Amino acid sequence: MSDSAVVGDDSLRKVAVVTGASSGIGEAAARALARDGYHVVVGARRTDRIEALAAEIGGRAQRLDVTDDQSVEAFIASLDRVDVLINNAGGAKGVASVADADLDDWRWMWETNVLGTLRVTKGLLPLLEDSGDGLIVTITSIAAIEAYDNGSGYTSAKHGQAVLHRTLRPELLGKPIRLTEILPGMVETEFSLVRFSGDEARADAVYEGLTPLVAEDVAEVISFVASRPPHVNLDQIRLMPRDQASARRNITTG
Repeated sequence: MSDSAVVGDDSLRKVAVVTGASSGIGEAAARALARDGYHVVVGARRTDRIEALAAEIGGRAQRLDVTDDQSVEAFIASLDRVDVLINNAGGAKGVASVADADLDDWRWMWETNVLGTLRVTKGLLPLLEDSGDGLIVTITSIAAIEAYDNGSGYTSAKHGQAVLHRTLRPELLGKPIRLTEILPGMVETEFSLVRFSGDEARADAVYEGLTPLVAEDVAEVISFVASRPPHVNLDQIRLMPRDQASARRNITTG
């Protein structure tokens, strides 16, 4: 990033938008990009958290519910420049088999992971192109390339989100927008807490006996991607802890 991009005048600084920034990977990514000199706009439903984060990093907080058309439209209308978009909002609910699938859980996962990413990305494409060097980073999951028992709602949503992102690569060919998909494995955040409806003991048990990634590990990769020159496109980055070999296999499962 040039020296002019990191001076105090926000009008000269590159702008990074981070969705789902109230915790976990989104929060860590916002901090990392702010350290890199970006003016970071953080979006999430929990406004108290993102307001505190924005104050800490010198950014701006804007309420954002990616499942709500009006919320997304208001968020986009508040922006006049975007250089980097981090599509991080998403999540899982439940671990039901296909036979026992909860349709409301499936709807939430598809609305959040797939349609949420679509709403925000579609709305911000003009600003990203206008920047002259736009970057879209979508946080999917190894669940976007693997299926596993009792995870069909989440894995199907992540496959859908990933295909949306990957389709943009040829569609935007020739335009000044780069696209990177980051596919994390096990990351200890609030992810499992949401998946298990706030059951802390059940969420903690997911990581017993192994050392998972933390949000800052993924944020460092996002920072690196954003630092690449305009002609370099990192298409996919699969990121897992040493203790994990696949979605189905880690050192506790053998």
